[in-house]
Amino acid sequence: MAKILIVDDEPDIRSALGRYFERSGHDVLFAATGEEGVSLVQRERPAVVLLDLFLPDISGFDVLDRTQEQRPVIIMITGHGDIPAAVHAMQNGAEGFLTKPVELAHLGAVVDRALEKAQLRELSRAADMRIGRASADMLLGSSAPMRELSEQIELLARSERTVALLVGEHGVGKARAARAIHALSPRASRPFHEIDCGLRPVEVLDVDLFGVDQTEAGPLPGLFEAANGGTLFLDEISDLPAALQPTLLRALEARRVRRTGGTREVPVDVRLIAATVRDLATEVTEQRFREDLYYRLGVMPLHLPPLRARAPEDLRDTVYALLNELRRGLSDAPRELTEEAMEMISRYPWPGNVRELRNVLERALMLSKGESVIGVTHLAAEVRGIGDDASLPHVSRTLAEVEQGHIERTLRAHAANRTRAAKELGISRATLIKKIREYGLGERPGAAAIGRGEET
Repeated sequence: MAKILIVDDEPDIRSALGRYFERSGHDVLFAATGEEGVSLVQRERPAVVLLDLFLPDISGFDVLDRTQEQRPVIIMITGHGDIPAAVHAMQNGAEGFLTKPVELAHLGAVVDRALEKAQLRELSRAADMRIGRASADMLLGSSAPMRELSEQIELLARSERTVALLVGEHGVGKARAARAIHALSPRASRPFHEIDCGLRPVEVLDVDLFGVDQTEAGPLPGLFEAANGGTLFLDEISDLPAALQPTLLRALEARRVRRTGGTREVPVDVRLIAATVRDLATEVTEQRFREDLYYRLGVMPLHLPPLRARAPEDLRDTVYALLNELRRGLSDAPRELTEEAMEMISRYPWPGNVRELRNVLERALMLSKGESVIGVTHLAAEVRGIGDDASLPHVSRTLAEVEQGHIERTLRAHAANRTRAAKELGISRATLIKKIREYGLGERPGAAAIGRGEET
C-alpha cells in the first residue's frame, strides 16, 4: 500500500483529497504546514507528495529543496496565477503541477503515474545498490580485514550526509570506492560527479566547482549545483589550492555556494567524498592545508591498503573480478590463469596497485585470445621479474626503484608528454612532475627529454 502525503493549509482540501485516496486503498498522511510536511517526508518516506505552493510558514520551494534526499515524487498544487512559479518548481525537481480547483479524476490518473515512477525509482535504486555492493566486493576481497572495510563502506554509504575521506596510494581504487559509496547510498539515483583537484589552475577549478554568475550564454552552474541531491567526489583533495580551501569549507558548513562574480547564494544538498594519497595531518602541520577543513573532511576516514599489503585471497579475488569485468565482449578470451602466472602476480609488489593490475590483465587477455588459460608468457616483463629484457635474470629491487623505472618507461612511451603519461599512471600532472624531480629523471645522462617534457 503506497503512502501519499498531502501538504495543504486548507482543511477542506486535505479532507476531500484524503477521502478520495483512502477509498482507493492508499495510506494517506496530512500536513497543514511546510515544516510538518518536511518532517513527515523524512520520517515516513511517502512515495508521492501533493504539495501546495504557498503555505503559512515556508514555501513549497523550501519543502521541495529540503526533501531532495528522500526523493519522493512531488506534484505541486497551485492557483491559476502561480503557473510560472510551478514551472520553476518542476525545473528544480517537482514532477508536475495541478491548478486549483483540482479535478479528482484527473488527479487520480496523475497520482497513478507518479506512483509508477516512484516504483521505478525504487527498483533502479535497488539495482544501483547491487552494483555498488559488487563494486565494493571486487575492490576489497574476502579476508577478514577486507570484509571489515567493506562493512565500513556500507555504513558510510548509509550515513549519506557524512563527508567521506578515502586515503590510500595511487591506484588502490579510491574512485571505485567512491562510486560504491554513492551506489549503496539513498542518493544512488541522483547525480555523481568527480573532479581531480590537481589537474586545473585555481581559476579554472573555482569555476568548475562553484560556477560563474555571468557568461555570454548566461549563468554557468558548477559541479556543486550539478551534483545537487547526489554526490561530488573530489580526488587529490590535498592538491586543492589554498585560495579555494576556505570556499570549500563554507560550502560544506552552509550547504550553499556562491558563483564567481555573483552575490546570490544557491542552496545545495551534496554529499562530499574526498580522496588523497598524502597524510592530510602532515599537510596541516606543514601549513599546506587548512586545519579546520581537515577536521571537517576527516569525520570518518577510510584507509585503503595497497595490493602488496593485502592477503593472497584478496589479490586472487581482485584478479578474477577484474578478469570478469575485462572479458565482457571478448568471447574467445580465457577465464583462468595458470598457477604459475598467479604466483608471479602474487610476488610482484604492484606499485601502481589495482590500476596497474588491471592494465597488466587487459594486456594478458589480448595476448592470450583463443587460448584456454593466461600463462606466464602473457604477463608483462616487469611482473615476471625480468625487467625490459626477457633474457635477464630477476634483479632484486626496492619499491621506489620499481616505481622510478615504471615512470621512466611510461614517459618514454609517450615521448616525454607529461599529461598523457600522468593520465596512464593514474596520477595528477603535478604529482608526476614531483616524481620526476624526486627521482632526478631529468638530471641523468640521456634523460633530459623526460625532464623537459611538454608544458601544456
